[in-house]
Amino acid sequence: MKHNLSFYTAYNQFYIRDKDSNGDTGSPTFWSQEAFKDRLAEGDGLLGVSTESYGFINGYLYLLEKPKDLTELDVFDHVVEASVQIKSGVLQIIDCPNSSVELEIKLSPGVYRVRIYSLGLGTDEDDEGDDSYIIELWPDSKQNRKVIKRWNKS
Repeated sequence: MKHNLSFYTAYNQFYIRDKDSNGDTGSPTFWSQEAFKDRLAEGDGLLGVSTESYGFINGYLYLLEKPKDLTELDVFDHVVEASVQIKSGVLQIIDCPNSSVELEIKLSPGVYRVRIYSLGLGTDEDDEGDDSYIIELWPDSKQNRKVIKRWNKS
């Protein structure tokens, strides 16, 4: 299943979270140096996605039954994945800093793996870049964050 993403967010980030998450995006451990470097922060029922743009975000979210094979990675600038637990059965995409719900999807409660593909990084012009994001989500077990392809800002 495919969902379009098109919304405004600020502070170069947006969130993927469980509707009932108590995760704290202001915690010093959320956006750690490692999280900034990996372009993905982790909290309780919450992921923070680092964006290149300070503004409009475009992309897609795909619900999968299992992970896709990693091929054609050269098309993407950065690829990272992590796990998120969805206890409430509702996954949300949230903007920053207003915490507006941009997308809400009902899922079976459980742990999900989230893979984020970033494209168009480095095209930032006055904070309105051409970056976009593909998010894939599938049921899985809890695993640590993993950078599959790292983008190094020049």
